[in-house]
Amino acid sequence: MKVRCELCPTECVLGEYEVGGCKVRINKGGVLYSLVYGKPCAVAIDPIEKKPFFHFLPGSRAFSIATAGCVLGCKFCQNWQISQARPEEVDYQDLPPADVVRGAIFYGCRVITYTYTEPTVFYEYMYDTALIAKRAGIKNTMHTCGYINERPLRELSKYMDAADVDLKAFTEDFYARICGGRLRPVLNTLNILKEEGVWLEITNLVIPTLNDDMRKIKEMCLWIKDNLGPDVPLHFSRFFPNYKLKNLPPTPLETLLKARETALDAGLRFVYIGNIRTEAEHTYCPSCKRRLIGREGYFIRENNIMNGRCRFCRASVPGIWS
Repeated sequence: MKVRCELCPTECVLGEYEVGGCKVRINKGGVLYSLVYGKPCAVAIDPIEKKPFFHFLPGSRAFSIATAGCVLGCKFCQNWQISQARPEEVDYQDLPPADVVRGAIFYGCRVITYTYTEPTVFYEYMYDTALIAKRAGIKNTMHTCGYINERPLRELSKYMDAADVDLKAFTEDFYARICGGRLRPVLNTLNILKEEGVWLEITNLVIPTLNDDMRKIKEMCLWIKDNLGPDVPLHFSRFFPNYKLKNLPPTPLETLLKARETALDAGLRFVYIGNIRTEAEHTYCPSCKRRLIGREGYFIRENNIMNGRCRFCRASVPGIWS
C-alpha cells in the first residue's frame, strides 16, 4: 500500500518499505515510521548564542540534539556528514525524550534546542521531547530550514518557545538549484510561527555570487518588515567553502556589512553579522543607541537589559529575556 508523507512540502509517495527523500521515514504496511526516533547522532551543550539566538535568554546553556537526515539537500551544508546521511551510516545513542529532559536538568540547561541537521525529520522525537520539557519548565527552541507543512507546524508550535529559521535566499531559483526545495513554503512557515506566538529569529547565509545581490537582499528585508515586523532579529552569516561549494571563496566582510546596512535602511532594527568578529555581534538599544548586550563570540560580556528594558533609557527591547 502506498502512502503519502504529509510532513514536509515534498510530500513523498512511498511504496511498501520505501524510504522518503529525507532518508529517515519508511512505509511499513501503509504506516509511516521514523527510523531515528530517540536515536540522536549529535548531543552537545552549547551557548544559546550559537544557534544563533540573540534575543532569547542570553547566556543560557542549550542541551542540543540532532538525528541523521534532512528535508533539503543544500550544496553548502556545514553538517552534511550527518544531514545527508542515512541513519545506519552514523553513530547514534539511544536517548528517549524523557532522558533528553533529564539530561538538560542534570547539566543545568534552561533550554533544549533541536538543531544541527533539520529537526523536521525527527518531528515525533522533537514533539514528544518538547511536551515533556514544557511540563518540566524547560524552554524549547529549534534551528530549522522551515521546510514543513502547516498542520504539523501549528501542532508543534504549541510547545515551541523560539525558532531560528534559515531563510537561505529570496529567489525560487536558488532554492531549486542549490537546496532542492522551494522558497514559498519557508515564507509560509515564518508567517505561521509569527501567528502562533513563537519567538522568531532569522539567519541568512550570504554566499558569494549566489545570493549576495543587494537588490534581492533588500527585497527580502522589506518582506520581513512588512510580514513579520521590524523587530525580528536578522543574522547575516559568513559563508565558508564546504560540501559541494568548495569552489567559492568565503564571504567578504564588505559584503556582510553592506547587507547589514541594506537591512537597517529597509527598517529592520536588529541586524547582526555572524561567523566573523565585528561590532555587529552586539545588541544596541533602538532608542538611545547604547550597547545593551556585549558579545565576544558566543560569550556574553555585558548585559544592560533589565526586565525587558534598556537600563539606560528604559525603552522596551523585544525578546525573551527571563
